[in-house]
Amino acid sequence: MDYQHLLADRTNLMQANAIREILKVVANPGIISLAGGIPSPDSFPMDIIQELSDKVLKKYKSNAFQYDLTEGFLPLREQLSILLEQKGIHALPDAVNITSGSQGVLDAIAKLTISKGDKIALEAPTYLGALSAFNPYEPDYIRMDMDDEGLVPDSLEHTLQTHDIKFIYLVPTFQNPTGRTLTLERRRKIAEIIQRHNVLLVEDDPYSALRYKGDPVPAIKTLAPDHVVYISTLSKVFAPGLRIGFYAAPKFIREWLVLVKQGVDLHTSTFNQALAAEYLEGGYLSTHLPRIIDLYNPRQKAMQDALNRFLPKGFTCAPSDGGMFLWVTGPKGFKALSLYDKAIENGVAFVPGQFFYTNPEEGLETMRLNYTMADEATIEIAVEKLATAIHSIQK
Repeated sequence: MDYQHLLADRTNLMQANAIREILKVVANPGIISLAGGIPSPDSFPMDIIQELSDKVLKKYKSNAFQYDLTEGFLPLREQLSILLEQKGIHALPDAVNITSGSQGVLDAIAKLTISKGDKIALEAPTYLGALSAFNPYEPDYIRMDMDDEGLVPDSLEHTLQTHDIKFIYLVPTFQNPTGRTLTLERRRKIAEIIQRHNVLLVEDDPYSALRYKGDPVPAIKTLAPDHVVYISTLSKVFAPGLRIGFYAAPKFIREWLVLVKQGVDLHTSTFNQALAAEYLEGGYLSTHLPRIIDLYNPRQKAMQDALNRFLPKGFTCAPSDGGMFLWVTGPKGFKALSLYDKAIENGVAFVPGQFFYTNPEEGLETMRLNYTMADEATIEIAVEKLATAIHSIQK
């Protein structure tokens, strides 16, 4: 049977995730991967999973395996309301909804809001998973400038003055891919701009709990609550395989997102949500999060030190106080994609930065490096191998 004619036109815009394809290569023995964007298995609270499971079974019995509300398991929503309040985000439990990972709400927002040709404003570079969620709905992307302090507010202002934008998408804290964080001063300016232009901002915040130094900065949601859909996840601070994402959105948007989710999966796994509820209610997050930070902090420092020591002149690394990534920019004329094959030969993998741009001609000289999946000694070896590969192609 010829199946090709069955495909909808939108499948032309569904491309294999470049990072997923790269990870197929790095699965080969002998390759040190700086390419993935995943938490270390050492960060999972394996020592308490059985305890949490026993509590769920005793407390909820068969209800933990039953169909539940599309909006989410109420005990978890209650705990997430408390967690958000600690971040300065005021959202009652019935205003917090659960999704299957934060990817679930990105797709739902796209399905709900994007018609073909609608303009979406986003940072350059931006999170590749968001592009994968948005692309099938055929938006036009308007890229905005970034520097080491995050999105440039003047670029946002210019974008809103010159384009009719459906929504803005940002990862303001420890951004994927750059690790940069939008400063408080700029957050205030951006909050003022979006309110003045009456435009919606989708604030994606998966990494802010992973802060290794410096002071926390408030979510933009706290500064413009009626103009922001705030998205976060427990994947980085509990376990990604449980697929627990959540969001706080204006009531009108929230009610429509529930309808979208009903047509996709009815609701997120009840048992997994119950595990997450017990994890938060029992205070396990407050004791386990410092362990995660103690795991990643020296790894980030090891990578920063190795980059300073081994990279040739002309290469720079964007500052970062947390998260999972460092962003390296080479000199003019350097092409990270050309380096990739040589780096694999040398036994180390990374993600060329150009994949995180909507304009294929941008970011050719950039690289995203992940440090969560290797220990400090391995990271040092990997960066030295990477530097050796750079020297070999620059000869």
